[in-house]
Amino acid sequence: MNRRVVITGMGLISPVGNDVPTAWENLKAGKCGIGKITKFDTDAFKVKIAAEVRDFDPMHYMDKLDVQHSDPYTHMAMAAVCQAVEDSGVIGTAPPERIGVYLGTGIGGIGTFMDEHKKLLEKGPRRVSPFFIPMMIANMAAGMTAIRFNCKGAAMPAVTACASGSNAIGEALRAIRHGYADVMISGGAEATVNEIALAGFANMKALSTSDEPLAASLPFDARRGGFVIGEGAGALILEEYEHAKARGAKIYAELCGYGSTCDAYHITAPQPEAEGGARAIADAVRESGVDSNRIYINAHGTGTPMNDKAETIAIKKALGEERARKALISSTKSMTGHMLGAAGAVEAIVAVLALSEGVIPPTIGLTEPDPECDLDYVPLKARSALIDLALSTSLGFGGHNACLAFKKAEG
Repeated sequence: MNRRVVITGMGLISPVGNDVPTAWENLKAGKCGIGKITKFDTDAFKVKIAAEVRDFDPMHYMDKLDVQHSDPYTHMAMAAVCQAVEDSGVIGTAPPERIGVYLGTGIGGIGTFMDEHKKLLEKGPRRVSPFFIPMMIANMAAGMTAIRFNCKGAAMPAVTACASGSNAIGEALRAIRHGYADVMISGGAEATVNEIALAGFANMKALSTSDEPLAASLPFDARRGGFVIGEGAGALILEEYEHAKARGAKIYAELCGYGSTCDAYHITAPQPEAEGGARAIADAVRESGVDSNRIYINAHGTGTPMNDKAETIAIKKALGEERARKALISSTKSMTGHMLGAAGAVEAIVAVLALSEGVIPPTIGLTEPDPECDLDYVPLKARSALIDLALSTSLGFGGHNACLAFKKAEG
């Protein structure tokens, strides 16, 4: 059994907008969502900037008690899911047992962990919330989504660091393809703009220390010095093609390929020859069945020295030098920062929209190209282009590599 899978709904919460249309217009316009951190005092930190979600009220999507008893990563996940479910109109069109939920997160409720640990140290164990564990654990966004929408198929997280969102979507694709579900709610969420996450990433020297928001997240630029931490959520409704067609659903694109590999090399550094990343991309392209040079790649493109170089090598190995040079590539992390476990989901949405609209969002800030990153990264301004295949790549700590492939749904 190898059933076709299409995207019929999308939703997102991000530093560049709290719904799909707003975020997409801002990305095409090259608007940057990075700024000074407002959530806490950064006087003791070398890192002063992040890509925060702004003007977000979870009460628009959840009742008061659910908000109080869940972590911000779940709030953002639920908001994105609610948008995607409404966009698709899918609930009620398939039996609950045929609808599943795969939602990724890199860390889960780290903000809750930090807050409750502080209570433990300052006020003693009796003051730790009885909701601490369910608020913190990384499966709760998937669990609460399943409860909310009565999804009785498999419901679980993908936890593969920065590849979590992409792995969740890819595994949801396989669940439908192989007959285990007709509909999957999938994506990723992360809420890590807090003191402990910032300190941890900063002390491993992964973050940019620039004080200038427009000169901090610099994918593929020779000046790049680390990523900018971001937050948010993205959700997509995956649906078996004939099911979607029969109910007259709006179809954005077909999810036609998925590659998932591991470097088996190092806990944080990419394998220098990018063999695992190249295989993930090559597997997704091969599975897509699309033979075209009109390719868009939403790159992982974090702005760290090793990642961007390795990803360039991976693209060349996967596509071949000539085809790689014809591909249009961009890193929207130049505008959203690195949304960690949410990145793959949000960037999958961007890839779908680039494919359907024929507009490639730019890599802003790319004014001094690195000679070792010598492909077409669509610098500074969006570009119109006809695309036959859109890819979204994600590379995570632990050596996890994932690539999703999308094409227009025809016939």
